[in-house]
Amino acid sequence: MNIESIKDCYGCGVCATVCPRDIIGISLNVLGFYEPVILDSSQCIDCGLCCEVCSYLHDELSLQKVEIQSCAAWSKEKAVRQKCSSGGVSFEVGRILINKGYKVCGVRYNTEINRAEHYIASTVEELIPSIGSKYIQSYTVDGFKAIDRKQKYLVTGTPCQIDSFRRYIRKFKKEENFILMDFFCHGVPSMLMWKKYIKEVKKTIGKITYLSWRNKVINCHDMKTMIIDNEKIDWHDSYNLLVKGEKGYYNSRLSQGDVFYRLFLSDTCLGKACYEKCKFKYDRSSADIRIGDLWGRMYKHNEDGVSAAVAFTQRGWELLHECNLEIVEHSFDVVAEGQMKEMPICDELYKRMKILLQRDDLDINQIYRQLLIALKYRKVMNRLKHPVRTMKNILKKIGK
Repeated sequence: MNIESIKDCYGCGVCATVCPRDIIGISLNVLGFYEPVILDSSQCIDCGLCCEVCSYLHDELSLQKVEIQSCAAWSKEKAVRQKCSSGGVSFEVGRILINKGYKVCGVRYNTEINRAEHYIASTVEELIPSIGSKYIQSYTVDGFKAIDRKQKYLVTGTPCQIDSFRRYIRKFKKEENFILMDFFCHGVPSMLMWKKYIKEVKKTIGKITYLSWRNKVINCHDMKTMIIDNEKIDWHDSYNLLVKGEKGYYNSRLSQGDVFYRLFLSDTCLGKACYEKCKFKYDRSSADIRIGDLWGRMYKHNEDGVSAAVAFTQRGWELLHECNLEIVEHSFDVVAEGQMKEMPICDELYKRMKILLQRDDLDINQIYRQLLIALKYRKVMNRLKHPVRTMKNILKKIGK
């Protein structure tokens, strides 16, 4: 028994990590999402470990007994807060654990092959590349395989990656050596879309040497350290991409029409499992700590960035209070305001996008224009289906 028949799964890579014969690989499928591949089925010993640790094959969460405690949090260090996507909780958790002798398995962006990937950080300096959100699916295998279960680690990742990873360390009775952290996840977009986007960016700035999502400053003097400049932008408008290339910089924002964010947030190019098998929305997690942006009404006027921090274990809650963080306890509904409660809806636009992304003759801008046409058509059809409601809305606008 193995995962040979599994397709369109979470792509977490834990099956490849646990395989004692090292015959499972993780590669991109035709739709641009990671999934497992049996490299040599004749070498399989039918141990079943790959299926046992696979979150996709289980309906229940790996963490059953949870103690939800929640708060708003942000780093007490100004440079950390300004460098990080929201309040800097992930960095502060990583920093204190490294100082306690842990290592961190986090995610960085590899500009040589243009992918997000898990890696091991043993020092605070090595942790810095993991700062900030990564809005694409990460390749986990090299990072996960580098973990020595006898040592102590903080492991971060998407909720599905973390759920499988907890099954993995529980199987070997090593949960006490690990702190697990995930985040409020919207879903992962197709790497076909990301590659088309990067191809367009390269036309302007050449080979990419640095890339960062969700920046609070327009430029960084030294992108590999915590040194920042004072050219600050509104945190609530920080859905942006800062890319450094050999020929210059590229800085694009959602509010200015950035195509990557528009496609990602349209929910038309996410993984099939994000639509059909995600069991991790809102208050469902197998991590010790879940983080995210706290963009609800409570902090809508905050301009510096506030993290939502939710502990699902007492161990996670105690760790948050040990960090260099300002913590304000709130009920979960305050902390999670605005976060997705259910899976996104898979409709005809997804099916259309799936076809368009596989076409080599279309660039990212052409695909986005096709999406806009489809969205306008849908809007018109909805108005025609509901003429009374449409007329009421028109009269309201006239009345104003």
